[in-house]
Amino acid sequence: MSPASPASHHNRLSVAERIIPVVGGLYRDNGVVTHIHGRSLIGCSPEQLLKAHRFARHAGGEELELEQTLELLTAMSALNPGAANVDVGALIAHWRTAGKQGALTDYMAEVLAPVAGEGRAATDDDSYDVVLYGFGRIGRLLARILVAKSENGRGPRLRAIVVRDGGPNDLIKRASLLRRDSVHGPFHGTITVDTEKNLIIANGNAIQVIYANSPSSIDYTAWGISDALIVDNTGSWRDDEGLRQHLAAKGASRVLLTAPGKGSIKNIVFGINNDTITDGDEIVSAASCTTNAITPVLKVINEKYGIDYGHVETVHSYTNDQNLIDNFHKGDRRGRSAALNMVLTETGAAKAVAKAIPELDGKLTGNAIRVPTPDVSMAILNLTLTKPVERESLNDHLREASLHTGLRQQIDYIESPEVVSTDFLGSPRAGIVDGLATIASGNHAVVYVWYDNEYGYSHQVVRIIEQLSGKKPPRFPSIH
Repeated sequence: MSPASPASHHNRLSVAERIIPVVGGLYRDNGVVTHIHGRSLIGCSPEQLLKAHRFARHAGGEELELEQTLELLTAMSALNPGAANVDVGALIAHWRTAGKQGALTDYMAEVLAPVAGEGRAATDDDSYDVVLYGFGRIGRLLARILVAKSENGRGPRLRAIVVRDGGPNDLIKRASLLRRDSVHGPFHGTITVDTEKNLIIANGNAIQVIYANSPSSIDYTAWGISDALIVDNTGSWRDDEGLRQHLAAKGASRVLLTAPGKGSIKNIVFGINNDTITDGDEIVSAASCTTNAITPVLKVINEKYGIDYGHVETVHSYTNDQNLIDNFHKGDRRGRSAALNMVLTETGAAKAVAKAIPELDGKLTGNAIRVPTPDVSMAILNLTLTKPVERESLNDHLREASLHTGLRQQIDYIESPEVVSTDFLGSPRAGIVDGLATIASGNHAVVYVWYDNEYGYSHQVVRIIEQLSGKKPPRFPSIH
């Protein structure tokens, strides 16, 4: 392929600029979220749109044409569809591979027929109250994601955060931590505070800051919050008895824990076992970041090759649980300086996988090494398989899972000899397979999985929130 000329690039940017308002209109007026093979088009710049179209080569064998996307989105807008999640790249790829006769726009109209003509303005019934109990690393990222997702008035709506009063300027400091982040950069939008009403206003979304020392003492209805999902980010309680304190609060209806749950609490890895959530489940857990990163990859490997035994070694960025300099810590080794040492510690992620994939119960062991980086971790899956495996076929299987299966929100795949941990900051996927690092011989395989242990995990949590809310729109084309 000959390199594109500046004029050609300019023309492509011009088309991309015409796509942006159509994408925005579908999102705000109809509640339609558009993607290209899992890469969201909402809020993209023209350059990001070009990159998303180029990425489509990995999925469909050829780059998407921007003109075709514009034609498709314009025709979609004319259908006035109801809320939906539409993967434009996957839709075009399905049309090509299925050998459909007729125009692509006709095929699109056929696929979207279940929601055609259902477009309407959002109402209060389209949203669902969410409260963040705790406002640390994960809490603030959840706030960013939820605020962005509620811009069209649909889906989960962040109504409040609950924290302990940190004294003078508490509200200002918490708003500042939401506005600026040393790892993830600035908040995209505007943040103001109302000190009289204890409000943080993010992109026009009023978030009530509630000061409390215990979950059960809160009356959420005093702030107009009802039937709310309480997302516990503190980790202070991980069993049913402790978390049930949230349900004693007026206005609370369900609880989601952003840590591994103990006892009978369901540990949910979205994409794997979220179908086990029932209307009667009042308390569920989103498991851990490492469990979310490795479970989808282990599932697709186990389904094709079978896993007899495996060891998971995680190389994990340090967390707030560790000390910046040497000091007392109740945990072994974690009292030593996180910024200066590699710290060998335990992880329950390997055992936790069995809660999502029961057939792997007793087959996995695990350890963790905390390292002096603030975010992005790696899991090394050292596996003994039932069937012999070749590196190329294993990588092809993992790449296919990342592009054309129901796990494409969870698994990403990359082949580059130059990528390092910071390249995966901000990835919304639970884990990213590093194909060039894969090792396979006989019945043995070693697979390397990167993951943004903060942002990727937070997206998995939000996917559970959306399911619990009952407001998740249909996905087109459907992939199982």
